[in-house]
Amino acid sequence: MEYKIEHDSMGEVKVPADKYWGAQTERSHENFEIGIGLETMPREITKAFGYLKKACAIANSSLKPEKMTGEKLEAISKACDEVIDGTLNDHFPLVVWQTGSGTQSNMNANEVIANRANEIAGIKLCHPNDDINMSQSSNDTFPTALHISAVCIVEDKLIPAIDTLTETFKRLEKENEGIVKSGRTHLQDAVPISFSQEISGWRTSLERDKEMLLSSLPYLKQLALGGTAVGTGLNAPKGFDEKVAEAVSKLTGKDFVTAPNKFHALTSKDELVFAHGAIKALACDMMKIANDVRWLASGPRDGLGEIHIPENEPGSSIMPGKVNPTQCEAVTMVAVQVMGNDAAVGFAASQGNFELNVFMPVIAYNFIQSARLLAESMISFNKNCASGITANKEKMHDNLYNSLMLVTALNPYIGYENAAKTAHKAFEENISLKEACVGLGFLTSEKFDEVFKPEQMAFPQK
Repeated sequence: MEYKIEHDSMGEVKVPADKYWGAQTERSHENFEIGIGLETMPREITKAFGYLKKACAIANSSLKPEKMTGEKLEAISKACDEVIDGTLNDHFPLVVWQTGSGTQSNMNANEVIANRANEIAGIKLCHPNDDINMSQSSNDTFPTALHISAVCIVEDKLIPAIDTLTETFKRLEKENEGIVKSGRTHLQDAVPISFSQEISGWRTSLERDKEMLLSSLPYLKQLALGGTAVGTGLNAPKGFDEKVAEAVSKLTGKDFVTAPNKFHALTSKDELVFAHGAIKALACDMMKIANDVRWLASGPRDGLGEIHIPENEPGSSIMPGKVNPTQCEAVTMVAVQVMGNDAAVGFAASQGNFELNVFMPVIAYNFIQSARLLAESMISFNKNCASGITANKEKMHDNLYNSLMLVTALNPYIGYENAAKTAHKAFEENISLKEACVGLGFLTSEKFDEVFKPEQMAFPQK
């Protein structure tokens, strides 16, 4: 491999000749061989740095044109565009497990953008610290990149995934109107419910999760940039923070603002904890929905068997013909991962010591992984499972009429205790509720038929 010689304040370093990164990136690359190939800094963070550095160059060009010249701005902007579109992804090798401020990832961005800008300009025009990092500190750039990436992945990936699955449930509600089945509480038979009512519970859970996620976004849209090292804004010109927020908003199409208190923005990660809490709530609901689906589809002969789901692949290496609810299992595993990530985000956010939180890379890794995994698992679940759900009407009918909890409809006529006696007799003697009720002398056969209407029990207010 061919190398080039780069230098920083500590001296010279050999760097692969075909890479745009410099000395500080290489030092981190060599000093933190932890999780290499598995836990590289998320590309969402890299892309956010592209937006951020371009926005900073635009702001500096306006406020310090003698230093951020038009020539520099043009070259930096073109290099940043390549960071944003992913062209330069191979030049961001650093892992999550580095300095807790994200300094090395900030310098990775500075070095890559500077070297690529110089290549574009055809001369040594830009310096990583003096030009790309002008008016900034790692302490305010990394939390800013974290907020930008969090907003983008929630708005552009997670919310659309929620909407897609919600629309499927709306369709299923309409298609299954009027189908009444046995309800279940405590995993035991309960009074009747319509299948569309059951689906509406799934849909509303997703709609509520979306509302909670949306409520967290205004806080995430506040950017720390402009606070520099400790929140005072040292070495940043007046108005820099507002101009950067405006530029980031134009570049991303999202309405970012500068954080009103930079001392809070640098040290507290409460906005991310709050937002990830909404993501965890979504994970909890997806766990419930996926479990409902696989329980309802259990069988095909010895389970509940009340719905059919698509058969996507063989389910066993030894049992021929077996098909498993694999999409449900993927969703539930993702939900477990998100719940674990939430604990990591919370613990990391609690470590804001004095003027800086130094657990930001692990917050970034877990937050982005949660949002990405949930979005992708929901899209997969929708495409390969939920969209193909159909009701097994015969099985629903049989289970409904076999349920002893239909006896609840008799409470107004024979009282709770007599209804309980009826249910016990029916169960113990393996006879119908009608046979038990008439046999005990609580109602005549004609009266029983008059008041016992299971389908109507799902719509008591009509």
